[in-house]
Amino acid sequence: MAKTLTHLLSLLILFFLSAEAARTKLYSVNGNNAVSSSSMAASDSICKSMVESQGYVCEDHKVTTEDGYILSMQRIPVGRSGKKPDKPPVLLQHGLLVDAVTWLLNSPDESLAFILADSGYDVWIANTRGTNSSLGHTSLSPTDAAYWNWSWDELVTYDLPATFQCVYDQTRQKLHYVGHSLGTLIAFAAFSEKKLLNMLRSAALLSPIAFLGQMPSPLARAAADAFIAEDLYWLGLNEFSLGGEAAAKLVKDICDKTHSNCSDLMTAFTGKNCCVNSSRTDIFLNHEPQPSATKNMIHLAQMIRRGTIAMYDYGSEDENNEHYGQPTPPAYNMASIPNDLPLFLSYGGQDLLSDVQDVQTLLDTLKDHDPDKLVVQYRADYAHADFVFGVNAKQVVYDPLVAFFKLH
Repeated sequence: MAKTLTHLLSLLILFFLSAEAARTKLYSVNGNNAVSSSSMAASDSICKSMVESQGYVCEDHKVTTEDGYILSMQRIPVGRSGKKPDKPPVLLQHGLLVDAVTWLLNSPDESLAFILADSGYDVWIANTRGTNSSLGHTSLSPTDAAYWNWSWDELVTYDLPATFQCVYDQTRQKLHYVGHSLGTLIAFAAFSEKKLLNMLRSAALLSPIAFLGQMPSPLARAAADAFIAEDLYWLGLNEFSLGGEAAAKLVKDICDKTHSNCSDLMTAFTGKNCCVNSSRTDIFLNHEPQPSATKNMIHLAQMIRRGTIAMYDYGSEDENNEHYGQPTPPAYNMASIPNDLPLFLSYGGQDLLSDVQDVQTLLDTLKDHDPDKLVVQYRADYAHADFVFGVNAKQVVYDPLVAFFKLH
């Protein structure tokens, strides 16, 4: 996520390291349901190419948010053995500029979605609005500026509740939640407002992000400084796509400004990942990176520049008053997260996005949390991408995570 908070993340990096050309999207409108021509089969391709190809059953589900976005979800209802799950559902939420493939990239013995399915869990994987398999809307097309008028606030308010409700309605069971990076941020914000708790058993948050003010990456900070709404001269678009010329110019400008060695963007943005399987890069590039809203990137940049976790700042007291009834954006209060909510937090010493000091700020706000309900894991050698792509993540992170789920 670096200002890009995100995760311009490892994926940002992997994308530019690839020399792959930008993929062209052609949009069409079918009645009230606006989708991209490539997204019609996108969710099916995740099932076919990433799940069924590994010998697992995969279901595609659609859910419509209250503000009209049509989201795709993939479900792995049984493990390779075909035995029905005997454990609760788990919802996996990816980070920025990626999609459900995050949890499926490595082999079945190394990817969290498959590991959970083989452990007897009913696995559901979300795709947030704007990703290729979630481009639908009840009235808008992705070519409409209004389609991209959202930040992660809307993921908290609309996307996360819609996916939670879908899993709950289908299974009639409370669920476990796993988020990575941006997937942790929207969860923290929702939990702080007492949302979703009636459907939640526990939450595992990998590379947890709530505060970004001490992020050490010079490239990330330069990107955050660039994402000031009135200065987006090089973007001029409501959709932020890493395949576009504007994004390429942004990265070049940041590298020049910081005199950074951008031949290794992955390390520069996300930290020195110890355990990512570089042989999977081509598979990754068949699916990623995914688009996001420019407004979302600006919101993340605000967090980096100010060191706060708050709603989107519209840039003036008048506009903020219009949206919030107050001159400044409301803050998300991490201390309001219920003290008895079971939380598993795992962070790394090499992570330049979920920085150790920012994580400590988060932990300080959770100082009154029930110690029996809070597990904190620190891996000195892990960086941002290791938590989802690391070849040893099963032993290092996922086995303790599954043990935590069994307790709750």
